[in-house]
Amino acid sequence: MNALFPISFFLVSVLFCNSVSAQSTQSPAPSGPTNITGILEKAGQFSTFIKLLKSTQQSDQINNQLNNSNQGQGLTVLAPPDNAFANLKPGTLNSLSDQQKVQLVQFHVLPNFISMSQFQTVSNPLRTQAGNSNAGQFPLNVTTSGSQVNLTTGVVDAVVANTIYTDGQLAVYQVDKVLLPVDLFGSVDAPAPAPAKPVKAVSGSDAPAAASKDTSSDNSGAAEALSYRFAAVVGFMVALALQQ
Repeated sequence: MNALFPISFFLVSVLFCNSVSAQSTQSPAPSGPTNITGILEKAGQFSTFIKLLKSTQQSDQINNQLNNSNQGQGLTVLAPPDNAFANLKPGTLNSLSDQQKVQLVQFHVLPNFISMSQFQTVSNPLRTQAGNSNAGQFPLNVTTSGSQVNLTTGVVDAVVANTIYTDGQLAVYQVDKVLLPVDLFGSVDAPAPAPAKPVKAVSGSDAPAAASKDTSSDNSGAAEALSYRFAAVVGFMVALALQQ
């Protein structure tokens, strides 16, 4: 019995270890809820867009939509990288009100999942979370050339650079420019007309030569007429004196 005890203990230990090992190789637990800012942080180079998503609370809205079991259409996010924001005119973002910043972010979110191949067949203008897509408000149109997807807002033309993330419910694409909607950036002030050149006063010395020539011609004609009349009077008086 004493000799069999170590062998029995060894067999029990092996069976226990195998049981624990089998439990540890089971399928991992489902990943956590979708987080748009987490996806962008992992991709890198999207700190400005992430800041906008958080400050406008649109990141919470996107996450709630994606993790709501009743949301079946999915979402598409068009994410500009930091260098796209750096290329904007200085002060562009600071000039926007809080509501306008919300609309700017929403303009980069489409209320349904669109794969790269589906861009080939979508209808224009694309609907965005910003609202009305009619001309003069928030139009976003797409054209394709082979595998390249081009976007136009009426203010800027952008290109879908690459796919950051896609899972069949959420698609996140990098765009090379910030999408500026017409409603916020489309009005361009007309340039002020050039001031009219002042009319220079004309002095006697600056008078055109032609005018000076005409004046001297008139004076010469008047003197000639006066001399002719004087000669006629003198001739008449001489003739009268001879007759006497």
